[in-house]
Amino acid sequence: MGYKVLLVGSGGREHALAWRLVQSPLCDHLLVAPGNPGIEALGRGMGQGRVTLAKIATEAIADLVALGKREAVDLVVCGPEVPLMAGLGDACQAAGLRCFGPSRKAAEIEGSKQFAKEIMTRAGVPTAAYGAFSDVAAADAFIDAQPGDLVVKADGLCAGKGVVVTASHDEAKRAVRTMLVERAFGEAGGRVVIEERLGGREVSMMALCDGTRFVLLASAEDHKTVLDGDRGPNTGGMGAYSPSPLVDEALTEQIARTIFAPLLAALADAGRPFRGLLYGGLMLSPERGPTVIEWNCRFGDPETQAVLLRLGEDLLPWLLDAASGELPMRLLEWLPGLAVCVVLAAEGYPGKVRGGDRIAGLGDDGQLPGAGGDLVVFHAGTKRGDGGLLTSGGRVLGVTAYGGNLEEARERVYAGIGRIGWPGMHYRKDIGLRGKS
Repeated sequence: MGYKVLLVGSGGREHALAWRLVQSPLCDHLLVAPGNPGIEALGRGMGQGRVTLAKIATEAIADLVALGKREAVDLVVCGPEVPLMAGLGDACQAAGLRCFGPSRKAAEIEGSKQFAKEIMTRAGVPTAAYGAFSDVAAADAFIDAQPGDLVVKADGLCAGKGVVVTASHDEAKRAVRTMLVERAFGEAGGRVVIEERLGGREVSMMALCDGTRFVLLASAEDHKTVLDGDRGPNTGGMGAYSPSPLVDEALTEQIARTIFAPLLAALADAGRPFRGLLYGGLMLSPERGPTVIEWNCRFGDPETQAVLLRLGEDLLPWLLDAASGELPMRLLEWLPGLAVCVVLAAEGYPGKVRGGDRIAGLGDDGQLPGAGGDLVVFHAGTKRGDGGLLTSGGRVLGVTAYGGNLEEARERVYAGIGRIGWPGMHYRKDIGLRGKS
């Protein structure tokens, strides 16, 4: 039986999902709303005319549902978090559409950091001590009472940028004022969560969930800050590699047992069963073991690009089963090597960026000429214009390579990047080097 799938989103994560879905022999047709030039090119390449883009914004819930009904799609897959917090999953369910993506109430695990903290506390999931505040004076008093350094987070959605890791109490107080008084993140920063700063190394774990059961994907490590050496402000992610050498079979079992299982049970008990992709950002603390620092209600970006390049089997049946509440209880199959994704960003990112620059080095299909399946260019912020392929966003491309080991994958990805360019392009040159330690 062939399936028609509607994929919602336009970034690098969605390009990676589309790239994987069109490889499925079960996928008869892939609709993407709104998509991007890289996704559109799949219809002229491996998609063989089976990919169609719809000019519908990701926030246009009613229009997306109407498209799904009109086209009689078998599955809706939502990439970004904003439509999920706006109720896309609920609207699909009401319309009789199968959706890989949680309800609005379940998506609050990402939409409100305070809610995430509260339900983790009830479930006994290990996480940093915290306080939540909408008043500056109360936040200052909490900061003064803490013995160590702190992390200040905007409570709502900030596209991965509403987190300030501080090195002093004065810096923490300035971050509070930036959010609560200056409203640097708008309403998302109308309340802040202040938590202890944990030591250790961060890893990303994602799980396919069907409401009660879950299956973990391969581990990954994201690189959030804009500059080499983990310096500079946080971004949506400047690169990732998978798997993390720190996450072995025993640690994976511990993460499943102590973090994902109790959290999913608590969500179900609260009347918020989670169906879709649950992402855990974990700190591997030497003192505490794996400890949650954030939850996301969707695939990570750019972790998805690296993880899916290593997937050794068809993704579509897993998404269908999760959305139907029927996940099989077995492990996914993975290629034995390692994948590295490096984000190429526009001038100014993560601040105000310049757009409209012509991207050199890519062919008409948006890929590097002559590159094989071990090197894929995922589009995140591109558009077609009079000058060809142009930049259109902060994170423009995610160049992703697979190799038998870390050195091979890094050599392949950076050699590919050397063939791409536009004015002001910048990227980190140390993606994956943590894997050597």
